[in-house]
Amino acid sequence: MKPAPFTYRRPVTLQEALEALAGDSGAKVLAGGQSLVPLLSMRLAAPTMLVDINGLPDLAGIEAGPDGVRVGALARHSDVLADRAVRQTQPLLGQALQHVAHPTIRNRGTTVGSLVHADAAAELPVVLTLLGGSVEVASSTGTRTIAAHDLFAGPLESTLEHDELAVSAFFPALPPGAGVAFDEIARRHGDYALCGVAALVQEERVRVGYLSVSDVPTVVDLTGVADTDLGDAALEHLDPADDIHATADYRAQLVRVLTQRVVASARRAA
Repeated sequence: MKPAPFTYRRPVTLQEALEALAGDSGAKVLAGGQSLVPLLSMRLAAPTMLVDINGLPDLAGIEAGPDGVRVGALARHSDVLADRAVRQTQPLLGQALQHVAHPTIRNRGTTVGSLVHADAAAELPVVLTLLGGSVEVASSTGTRTIAAHDLFAGPLESTLEHDELAVSAFFPALPPGAGVAFDEIARRHGDYALCGVAALVQEERVRVGYLSVSDVPTVVDLTGVADTDLGDAALEHLDPADDIHATADYRAQLVRVLTQRVVASARRAA
């Protein structure tokens, strides 16, 4: 199947891109295109205009400092994964990126694009939520910062307005003495996970994030819960569902197994 007809714009300045978005409520941003282009081809998305931002300067930067990691809108997954300073500053980011699809997809797909695509089966939204990160967005009227817990409104739905462009994402640094871990189960490596779990352990506090379990990436505070009860305690806050890949009961069992496994790994890392 071919995409529905659309207008194509490739701006050379950020202001030009923002004006194009503001002038067409049906416009979509094209960065890596690894999520959007398949949706176009299946006609699950039919924007009236594509605003290709790949010609914009200064949006591919990756900066790691004492406070955390900032990733520009055009930074590719593979570049973030290969950055040694990123791995040292926030190791959870690299751990999760290793599970994102395949190298060919990571070479083109963008980290910020994955976030604003808001797929609850993707790895990066739950990482941003667990770490308490944020996304910086710009429009023709100004800029604003959206905290991760306010970013994801529903399945494939973010809180960005139609005229806003996500220009960067911020992942806080790993605190001293803290540990993180990530794991997921997929039918084949590179497939969407049937269940994925990320954990952040700091002293006695235990917080765990889940993907492919609820409609949005979900973080559960499991501080004080016995190790043997972690999975069941998490399920009180989750809503596993049936689909063509797995039953709700199977997903619930994956939550139990992965939660205990990943929290143990995070404790060792701490």
